[in-house]
Amino acid sequence: MTEHMHELMSDEPLLVEDTLLLLFQPDSGTIAGENILFYVLGGAVLADLALAGRVEVERGLSTRVRAAGAGEAPDPLLQPALSSLSEKAQDIQTVLAGSGPLLRGPVLDRVVARGDLQRTEGKVLRFFPTTKITLASDRRASLIRNVRAALVDGEEPSARTAASIALLSASGTLPQFHAEIPWGTDVYTRAKALESGDWGAAAASSAVVRTMNAVIMNTVIAATVLPRL
Repeated sequence: MTEHMHELMSDEPLLVEDTLLLLFQPDSGTIAGENILFYVLGGAVLADLALAGRVEVERGLSTRVRAAGAGEAPDPLLQPALSSLSEKAQDIQTVLAGSGPLLRGPVLDRVVARGDLQRTEGKVLRFFPTTKITLASDRRASLIRNVRAALVDGEEPSARTAASIALLSASGTLPQFHAEIPWGTDVYTRAKALESGDWGAAAASSAVVRTMNAVIMNTVIAATVLPRL
């Protein structure tokens, strides 16, 4: 990430940042769901744009999104997707396929820059470069508590937490969180309900949240038809 992008980043972490942070597995230092990560991060970016009031949903034979408002995106991480949508409305799957594959590196750079993850460069056998990623803050633990409250304790989640859970569930990675979020029938059922857009009062709280809900639902549909490699 360039110094310019670092200076312009949002004061509060984006949903796409928190989604990547949630997917990080502290025990192994890896990111869960790598095979489908571009869809998950792409959907989170569209959700961030929806929350900022910068995309609208068109309903028809397929769900399309278009840019709304004027000016640059509120954060540089969101600009490529917004620029693409400024040219013409697109199917959500097209947006995900276009912007998603380019997101992993910049989003990881951002989470490291915020101090939530630490990246250490090294070498194996003095020649082969390696990168070790570790937790560097308690933000992930806070996010996990919110997810657990919704899935295990049955609390109604905020719109951001509902979106995060829907994306995690669609990625097929929730069983990997068993040590932190015990996997079982109730957790599966609640996660699937959030995938399908059943966000309770959160879904009706505002027009931008309803747009985010529609974006996430269609991201889930696109992501869940991909083969799990």
